[in-house]
Amino acid sequence: MTVTSLGIPRRLLEFTLDGQEVRVPEGATILDACRAAGKDIPTLCHGDTLTPKNACRVCVVEVEGSRTLVPACSRRAEAGMEVRTQTERARHSRKVVLELLASSADLSTTPRAAEWIKEYEAKPDRFGPDAARLNEQPRIDNELYVRDYDKCILCYKCVDACGEQWQNTFAISVAGRGFDARIAVEHDAPLTDSACVYCGNCVEVCPTGALSFRSEFEMRRAGTWDESAQTETTTVCAYCGVGCNLTLHVQDNEIVKVTSPHDNPVTHGNLCIKGRFGYQHVQNRG
Repeated sequence: MTVTSLGIPRRLLEFTLDGQEVRVPEGATILDACRAAGKDIPTLCHGDTLTPKNACRVCVVEVEGSRTLVPACSRRAEAGMEVRTQTERARHSRKVVLELLASSADLSTTPRAAEWIKEYEAKPDRFGPDAARLNEQPRIDNELYVRDYDKCILCYKCVDACGEQWQNTFAISVAGRGFDARIAVEHDAPLTDSACVYCGNCVEVCPTGALSFRSEFEMRRAGTWDESAQTETTTVCAYCGVGCNLTLHVQDNEIVKVTSPHDNPVTHGNLCIKGRFGYQHVQNRG
């Protein structure tokens, strides 16, 4: 029997997961239980600092008595429920979703996407070259981060991070409908003419690399980006007294980007423009 960590004491619920009895704290999701049990459920739109949006549907599982497959990231565990994660129905649904996403967006910088496509034997090419792609050049209109909408899967995580869940700037929204839907700032303007405050919290939550540090984008384009050669050091931001934690990603003795620990009680992965992008002075050796 698997038991998840409790944290704040809560009543435990018991249910069946792939034939195994598991216990989770009240309020936990099926995805929480799967991860505690060591089960690898693919996720893209899920963010550990955001309210689930149920947008991508690659985490679906089968629940006994449910007419449809349910998203594990948002479905709360219930006592006595029977959950199956690897049924033919669930696996086929994940396969089709991966095919649809990979046929319409560039997932080359999406962590684990190639692994999942191989595992589920997805064949995105079967939709042909006329699949609904934007075929748009990356938008490089500022010095801090790049918008490459060819990699966007419309997960809405950037909208939520910019909006009421964190930053409350509301610079980002969804424009258009259907195949024309896309992430945009007001009037689809250059980022420099928008309400963006360059906190980079949208970059932090983007699962595909559609939003990326300008430094990372340039290094990837030059073929020099190498995560295996990078080190990560967590420190405290020195700009003010809030005490935000920064994780410095360093390659060849240069800071290439800055993130923040999602489990930090001060920042929860969020930073301001100074913490996220104000690191150039550290390596100004002139």
